[in-house]
Amino acid sequence: MNNIEAIKWGAFKQMLLQHPHLDLQFRYAENKLVDASYHITEIKQAPITSVDCGGVMNKWTEIIMQLWVPEQAGQYRAMKVSKALSIIDIVEKMLPLDAEGTVKIEFGNSEFDTRQMFPNEMIIDGENLVIDLRPDAVQCKAISRGGSCGTNDKGEECCTPATEKPKKQLINLAVAADACCTPGGGCC
Repeated sequence: MNNIEAIKWGAFKQMLLQHPHLDLQFRYAENKLVDASYHITEIKQAPITSVDCGGVMNKWTEIIMQLWVPEQAGQYRAMKVSKALSIIDIVEKMLPLDAEGTVKIEFGNSEFDTRQMFPNEMIIDGENLVIDLRPDAVQCKAISRGGSCGTNDKGEECCTPATEKPKKQLINLAVAADACCTPGGGCC
C-alpha cells in the first residue's frame, strides 16, 4: 500500500520514539534491505522555494536522512532505533528540524543508483522496524491544482498563469488622406 501523503518529520520521529528497542531496517526495493552495517551519515534540512510552470510560487521543507554502507558491509548487526534517535538528537541540538518537513531517505549502493525516496510504510516485523521506501517522482503542480499539462484543443497551454491577461484597446492610427501632412501644407 502506497501512502498518498508524504510522511512529515514529526510523525516519522514519533514512530521511532515508540520503538527504540527494535532494529531499524530500510527496504529500498522488492526483497532488498539496506545492508545492516549502514550508517546515518547526515541529516539535511532543505528549504525549497520554486516557481512552477503555471507561475505559482511553492515553498516546502525536506528533511533528508542519508544512509551509507561501508565497504566492509555485512559485518554488523542492524542499527537499533535508539542509536538512530541518538544521531537525530545530535543533529537537532545544532539544527532544529521542521516537524512539518517532508521526510526523504537518501541511499545508493553499487547495485542501486543513489536517490531520495519517501518512507511508504513503517512496519514492525518481529524485532525489526522496517521502513519501506518508495521512489520519489517528478510531478506537474499545475495538474495537482486541477489543470492539465500540455495544450488543450484550442491550442492554449496549461502552464500559463491562472489570471487572464487584460485585453488592450487598439487604436486605429490611420487617418483620412486629407488630414495628413502634405508637402507645402504647413503642418510640419
